[in-house]
Amino acid sequence: MPKIHPSETKNAKWQPTARKTTTAWTVWKKSSMSFAGTDGFSVYDRQGRLAFRVDNYSRKNKFLIGELLLTDSIGKPLLSLQPRVLSLRDRWRAYIEVEESTKFHLFDMRRPSFVQSGLEIAEVFMGRAGGGGADYIIKGCFKKRCCTVRGRDGEILATISPKKASPTVVLGEDVFELLLEPGVSTELLVSFIVAMDRIC
Repeated sequence: MPKIHPSETKNAKWQPTARKTTTAWTVWKKSSMSFAGTDGFSVYDRQGRLAFRVDNYSRKNKFLIGELLLTDSIGKPLLSLQPRVLSLRDRWRAYIEVEESTKFHLFDMRRPSFVQSGLEIAEVFMGRAGGGGADYIIKGCFKKRCCTVRGRDGEILATISPKKASPTVVLGEDVFELLLEPGVSTELLVSFIVAMDRIC
């Protein structure tokens, strides 16, 4: 089988100057724990090493699910994601796991409107529940693994696209590529993917 992990990718669209390159991560929509009935994500770096994971949760109604936990490769908690069950816009809230029993509110993600229109998937408000402009806008079609994450000024910070084993062979919807601008937090973008998966 072809390898699913990425290599560092150069892409002119992502390079404000010739010195910068994008970093490619492979996202596999598969829990690293292969128990029946589980769901999750495994994220690999350019050397093919497991870097982040979301393990062992079932696809229940969001009122029943509780929180989703993003961890590093050995299971150390990094971020937790919780559905806002009374929200009409399918809102998710993320917290940084500072210490055991201590969390810091990181962001809120929500659909732009109750009836989604156009190519806009979600908007993200850092450290607040909304009001004012969104800090990040996610556009495209997440189900087809084809979308971009833009900052407040409209600059592209990350791209999600199908993963190719060769120029003509696509690996399928469960394996896709995350391309990041230099300086963009991988943990943050992976948490966006987990929340988008539930919203979409």
